[in-house]
This record gives sequence, C-alpha cells and structure tokens, in this order.
Amino acid sequence: MNNKFAILISSLVALVLLAGCNGGQTENVKESAKGTELIYATSKDINDMNPHLYAGSIPAQGIVYESLVENTKDGIRPMLAESWEISPDGKTYTFHLRKGVQFHDGAPFNADAVKQNIEAVQSNPSKHSWIKLSTKIVSVDVLDEHTVQLALSEAYYPTLLELAMTRPYAFLSPKDFDNGGTKDGVKGYHGTGPYKLGEHKTDQYAVFEANESYWGGAPKVTKITAKVLPAGETTLLALQKGEVNFIFTDDRGADSIDVEAMNQLAETSDYQIVRSEPMNTKMLVANSSKTGSPIVEKAVREALWHAIDRETISKQIFSGTETPADSLFSSNVNYANVELKKRGYSLETAKSILEQAGWLSDQGGELRAKAGNRLTLKLYYDANSNSQKTQAEYIQSTAKQIGIGLELIGEESSSIANRRSTGDYDLLFNQTWGLAYDPQSTIAAFTSESAYAHTTKGLAKAPELYKKIEEVMVSADEETRKSLYADILNLVHDEAVFIPLTNGNVTIVAPKSLQGISFKQTQYELPFEQMYFE
Repeated sequence: MNNKFAILISSLVALVLLAGCNGGQTENVKESAKGTELIYATSKDINDMNPHLYAGSIPAQGIVYESLVENTKDGIRPMLAESWEISPDGKTYTFHLRKGVQFHDGAPFNADAVKQNIEAVQSNPSKHSWIKLSTKIVSVDVLDEHTVQLALSEAYYPTLLELAMTRPYAFLSPKDFDNGGTKDGVKGYHGTGPYKLGEHKTDQYAVFEANESYWGGAPKVTKITAKVLPAGETTLLALQKGEVNFIFTDDRGADSIDVEAMNQLAETSDYQIVRSEPMNTKMLVANSSKTGSPIVEKAVREALWHAIDRETISKQIFSGTETPADSLFSSNVNYANVELKKRGYSLETAKSILEQAGWLSDQGGELRAKAGNRLTLKLYYDANSNSQKTQAEYIQSTAKQIGIGLELIGEESSSIANRRSTGDYDLLFNQTWGLAYDPQSTIAAFTSESAYAHTTKGLAKAPELYKKIEEVMVSADEETRKSLYADILNLVHDEAVFIPLTNGNVTIVAPKSLQGISFKQTQYELPFEQMYFE
C-alpha cells in the first residue's frame, strides 16, 4: 500500500469513529432506511436510457426494462414470456406472453409491442453486429395478442441467452418510439420493470421510483437514486456523511471504492459488505493487428504474460477478493473446463522468450530493441478505476524488469471502448462478459469490429478461428459444441492475445439493515426489487 492510500485509509477510519461518536453518519443512513430509499454512488451518469442502444447505464436499464426471458443460476427462466416452444429444427421460437403487463406509461405489453421492439433493433444492424442473434432473425410474427413467433435463418443455440441480455432485446413502450423506431433516439424511457425513471439531472443524479403496478409485485425499496460521484476518496467521504448509503463495485468495471477501505468501513460502522461468487475474468487485451507495434509478436505477448505476478495482484491490490486467473475463462464457465498450458509468473522465462525472438538489451539500456525499434507499448486503463491504475503501475514495474517499456494512459471508459473498436491501442484493460453470457458472448465478440476483431484478426489462424466460431454457434450437438469451444479456447490461449489477470466479482457496501441482497448472473446489474429494510 502506498503512503497516500495509507493516509487516506487512516483519515477515513478517523471520520468513521468521529461519526460514530456524534451519530451523524448513522442517523443519515437510518433516515434513508426509514424512507426505504437507496442512494448509490456511480462514477458515470445514466446517459441515454434507450435500451436498443449502448450509451446508457446497464444497472439503471436493468431495473427499468425487461426481456422475454431471464438468465438465472438455474438456467433460462420466464420473464415477460411465461413459456415458449422451440421447433425441432431449432429455427422457430414461439413465446407465450405474460398477460396483464403494462409499460410505465400505461401502454399494454403484448405481441404487437414485442414485434415492434425486436424490429426496431433489427433495423439498426451495424450497431448490433456483435450479437449474433441479430444476424439470424428473419421475421417476428404476431400469432395473437399474447403469442409471438420468432423465425431464424438457421438454428442458433444461444438464442435464449442473448434474448435474456439487458440490451438490446429489451422492451420499450411503443409510444416512446420516434418516427416508428428507436435507432435515431426515443421520446421517453418507459419499460415494464420494477422501477421507472423519475427526475434526472445530467452528471448529478437520477431518481428511480418503484413501479407500484409491477407484475411481480411492488418493490419494497420505493426509491433508488443514482448519484454521480468521482470514484475513490469523494465516494468514500460521501458514504461517511450519509450522502450515499449503497455502493457496488461494478459500474462497467470501474471501481467505486477501494477494497481495503471497504473492509475498514465495515469494521467500524453500520455497514455490511456482501460479495458475489466469481463473475468474470479481468484481463489485458492485446492488439494482434496493430501495424508497426511490437505487440503483434506472439513472443512479446507471451513474455508479458509471464511477467505479471497475479498472486501479488490478487493479495495486495484486491486483498484476496479476486483470485488469480490463468486463462480467459474460469473453469466454472460452461464449456470452459479445458486443459490449457499454464504460463506462470517467471521473469527469467519472459527474458528468455524475448531473447530468442531477437529482442535484445542494449548495453546499459533498460529497454530491449530489435532492428532499431525499442520494445515499448501503450497500455490504456479506465481513469475511473482505482484498481486498473494500480495494476497498470505494478505491471509497468515488472515489465520494465524484462526490458519492456509500458506507457500508461488513463482515459474515460467510452474512449477506451472507442479505441477497442477502431484498433487504436497496443494493450488495454477489459473483462469477459461474465458468467451469464459466457463463453458464447465473449467468443462471438472475437469477430466483431466493435469489440475484439482487432485483437484476433492479426493472428495467422484467424480464418480458422472465425470458422470454428461460426460453427459452434449453430451446432445442435452438445459434444460437437464442446469440441469446437475447446479448439477455440486453445487457439486464443496459445496466441496470448487475452492476458488474464484475476477472476472478478461484485462487491456491495450497504446498510446493515438492508436485507434481501443477492446477485444476478451478471456483474452489470442487481435485483434491487428483492431488497428491503428490516
């Protein structure tokens, strides 16, 4: 722990103890509890809440909008569709919709609304090319008021999984459509979910009010406020003052609060810490197609892999709450329990790999070079993520020991996402989609220009990789899928384009009086509607 952070922790502990003496913090939290209100800190505004686009906050969209089905720990379960049938050839899905459901503006949720929403998504193909289902849908047909049929061009086994995602196949009131669609904007944000959007002041806060007519029963937490605060010290102090009373370390991978600070807070106040099971893999993504960059060489990627001490990252940066990751997916992910070559932490191995590849140290020089080119790379991290910055600095220090120079650049997550889609990067932090969506969603993104196409298309075996990805997505045979996934995972692992760091989870800081805290099969959203105060 650096001195600055140690001082911050000490100051926060003092503030907690002081608040405990004068009752300030405790009273504020209790008042929120009495009002059945949760105020959570977020480092980003909710932005455009159009569920058919991608600018909006996923946690916010997750409580406003719903999908036909839900992905749970026990598999796909009904949501807005009570039941469904799949044709023997796997190309036709017939959904029987829940009756009596209304959008927040009073419009009925029915088969016509389903058809209009799905067709609105389909009318914007370039935006949704990352999700393979969007390329398979042929038609959406209304059979009666509460029955709708989805026809595909070919069998596609992840259909229900992709329909269960928070977006884009979520449902917005047709009254909110602009010129009959949603791709150019919408006039309102009325879903069918347990909460509806109330007041919103950009970059300040957004208020969500309980949907008293919710088909699943009115939520007991009647008001949720998303308050925009800079991650780190400001968020911690706001928690001390009672300005917020709920934090979860998701926010699209950007940490809202340091793990060690959370532990200190829970030990000295009226807060509890609740952690989910491992949800995803945090990683460095390497650009195999970056012309002129050393990162296009497998040897450089492998050496960097060996130069990262994941045990230290797990223990020192995450206080053991995230575990070291040796591969793109943890073994509990479906189809990912595959034996892969382990690349352990070894600076000597890393140095040997670089020397064999012709990257040699200049006499007296700190960095290696080959053919007059120095071994330097740019690593981009989320400026709102304390852990990414700390990890980047640590990786920079160990990379330097093997002769690799890393220039660290912190940017907003939207800027980094743009770099990923345009290929303007050597290395950047990212994470897998998560337990609910993997491996199919992350792997499908290997071919998407908006995701990981630049990561994979520079590989010699890229055509073979893409062919296997296409095959696995349409395979109707379980054993064939297992074999194809094993081949895909072995190929990208061998090429070291996804350098794993840790297996992440979701951590919640909440009042001890808050009950019913649980998690979904995703790190992006929480089931707030199940929570209640004692």
